[in-house]
Amino acid sequence: MSGTPAMSPPLPSPRAAGRGPSTLTAYSLPTHTLRILGACGISLVLWFSAGRAIRAGLLWAGTELSHGDYRQARLVVTMLIFTLIVMNELVITVGMLYSVRGALREIRVRRAGDEADESLFGALNRATLVFATIYMAWSFHVDDARDFVSLDITHNVGQDLVRTFAGETVTTGTGLVGLDVRLSIGIAVVAYGLKALFGWWHANDRVRGSGIMATFFELAFAFYSINAMFTLVSARSDWLSSRVAVTTLNGWLEQAQGGIPGWKEVTGVVAEVWPYVVSALVEPLTWLTVASLVYGAFAEDTRAVVRGTRLDTVADRMEQTHTLTRSTMTRATTGFQERWVPPANAFRLAVRGGAALFGLFCLLYVLIRVGTDYADQGIRMLVGSEEPYIWVFLGNPAGVVRELIVKVLTICLLAATFDIAATRSREAGEIVSA
Repeated sequence: MSGTPAMSPPLPSPRAAGRGPSTLTAYSLPTHTLRILGACGISLVLWFSAGRAIRAGLLWAGTELSHGDYRQARLVVTMLIFTLIVMNELVITVGMLYSVRGALREIRVRRAGDEADESLFGALNRATLVFATIYMAWSFHVDDARDFVSLDITHNVGQDLVRTFAGETVTTGTGLVGLDVRLSIGIAVVAYGLKALFGWWHANDRVRGSGIMATFFELAFAFYSINAMFTLVSARSDWLSSRVAVTTLNGWLEQAQGGIPGWKEVTGVVAEVWPYVVSALVEPLTWLTVASLVYGAFAEDTRAVVRGTRLDTVADRMEQTHTLTRSTMTRATTGFQERWVPPANAFRLAVRGGAALFGLFCLLYVLIRVGTDYADQGIRMLVGSEEPYIWVFLGNPAGVVRELIVKVLTICLLAATFDIAATRSREAGEIVSA
């Protein structure tokens, strides 16, 4: 599924490319995004379609297996299937980003300069573990869990009514949180050990594909641990809420709201504005971090993305990107630094192309989502609902088409932003050093 255009215009050598100003500017971001879409659109659609087909199959299998006899054994398998669902999202996203490499001028110039290129498997093996860390740190897996529970409820709504009237226990919607806490902890320990083993192999380049396996067991460890913590917290929520420390802290917060002038107003404004800040600034930078990692088969790019986090503990003694990411990403954890520092470094990468590039990138990122929302509403109004239950049948296909448009345009936008920022940074560096 390579996205390399069939016919590409000849490119100058890297040295020649740095002598004059690039035709790629911040204001060419929309046209460059469409250019990448035209060159690699079919490949992106194929990647997306394959991902959605696999995701649908895994969701169906998980919701079916989570009910029946030997429930605890079923829930162990269900959690593994959910891990595969999230892993599928990581692989498909990396694959879509990789598929447009051939349309990026910066990548083609580097290839012309005899820079070593990597295969898709190499990119997956290198980038998925970092991607998983970011994915978990920003709780993107919550959307996957929501889809799982929604499908489970939809599939079993009729059987639930029968069980309710018969006085039986309804287990719908508990497939991801119903596993016994002892089993959850035991499997989490095993997953952690396997993650450490594959991580060590990955760091020392011992086993092919060890980075992908380390990612899988990293996710498995996280999800089984979350299930155990959810069970423990739910069982003790009343006990925790009645403890003296919790009660005292809540009292202090209430006093602060009433005693500090403007406290309640300020916190209200922050609570109202903050989700928009995340959606318009932090989220696009987070995805730009992922794009930089996929295209960062070059030491400077990857070092810039992970610098300042615990993922950078051995960066100073590494020279090659592959060695760097194998060594640092085996220590991946979802802490404060992994949540905030990579987007901050992605911001620094975007600013290489100028403030206009960063602003236009965030604006287009938001417009893609807002535009598709309005288009979806407009189509629904045009089609209408004269026929009863028409959107029961058309709702899901329309949603998939909307996701396709958003995903493909976003991938092209991320690639174009990286291309412009990296090209301008390279040319500026060559001009300065000349």
